[in-house]
Amino acid sequence: MTMENQTARRPPVKLGVLISGTGTNLQSIIDAVERGELSADIRVVISNRRAAPGLERARRHAIPTRFIDHRAAATREEFDGELVATLREREVELVACAGFMRLLTPVMLDAFPDRVMNIHPGLLPAFPGLNAQRAAIEHGVRFAGCTVFFVRPGVDDGPIIVQAVVPVMPDDDEERLSARILAQEHRIYPHAISLFQQGRLEIEGRRVRICEFGAADEDAMINPRPR
Repeated sequence: MTMENQTARRPPVKLGVLISGTGTNLQSIIDAVERGELSADIRVVISNRRAAPGLERARRHAIPTRFIDHRAAATREEFDGELVATLREREVELVACAGFMRLLTPVMLDAFPDRVMNIHPGLLPAFPGLNAQRAAIEHGVRFAGCTVFFVRPGVDDGPIIVQAVVPVMPDDDEERLSARILAQEHRIYPHAISLFQQGRLEIEGRRVRICEFGAADEDAMINPRPR
């Protein structure tokens, strides 16, 4: 049986999405599902901010939403316990953090071991944390990009699933570079979730092995290119 036939038999992944802001990566996931490119059932979208625009994005697509105020919790662990309870209530299999501005504790990570994904606007392990695009420009790197990874304890730390590379141009500022990186985030996050749904991801320590790994378009990318 071919890989295509095997994955066609797999049910949609039951997905929970965590957001704090505008939800553009959430929208890219929704759009991929509606185009038939991603087999996923988005069971719930949760935000720690009541007015997060991403919640309205979800409602427009008839996706259940939930606001859980982190400020009302006595500890991070208590807040994560509420996340876990809501996700389990919705029978979520995979959790996607999409602009969720909270560090997750073992309460959450132990409840969904190697089933919490996140996306970062940098080529991890370089430039973890906030303002990765600004750091890339300040360090004078020739390439920046974004990374989808499985969340482990720590800041932007965990096995890498997919990365996209964006050249840094001489006239880039943080806004221009961020916009180009964000466009690639919208491409690779649904792709990473699809690889999970297809059963093609195997974690070995810090490495994620992908069954039937597709080769990159080019052996090397050089910026600026030699004349």
